Amino acid sequence: METPQFSEEERARIEALCRRYPTRQSAVMPVLWLAQEKFGELSPPVLALVAETLGLPLAQVEGVATFYTMYLTRRKGRWLVEICTCFTCGECGGRELWDYAWHKLQLNAEGVSPDGVFWLREAECLGACDTPPVVQIEGRRMAFSVTPEKFDQIVEGLRAGKLPPFESVPIRNPD
Repeated sequence: METPQFSEEERARIEALCRRYPTRQSAVMPVLWLAQEKFGELSPPVLALVAETLGLPLAQVEGVATFYTMYLTRRKGRWLVEICTCFTCGECGGRELWDYAWHKLQLNAEGVSPDGVFWLREAECLGACDTPPVVQIEGRRMAFSVTPEKFDQIVEGLRAGKLPPFESVPIRNPD
């Protein structure tokens, strides 16, 4: 396996990020996100690259990467699909959707489909409690009020390599 490297353009982006903060340490989260977007996961060599690039101890970078669930230190499937099962989503269909997805995708004990295409995880609150249940794909695209039928459409799209269309969070009029 090749040693991961940032391109000159990516290094310039990282330096621009670092200038926005009082210390380079403050840029660790956005740089980890950039690295995850590029490499798909934050493996030990990628974490070492981030630490070297920022001039930080590896343990400090690893600490951030392993603390936050949005960072993937080991990718288990091509598409990460997270279903919110916190109180509101759980009570409003999230638990049932979780069970449906688990059986639909025929997941193993680690939540990975037999073909390695899907990796299902429970999500902590995704902040859209008035549109449950909520599904998040790859930590960046969300779907609201997901029914089994809508979940099937999402799965079909992902199998074809397409993220679901962007949905804006509906804001209800308090009147």
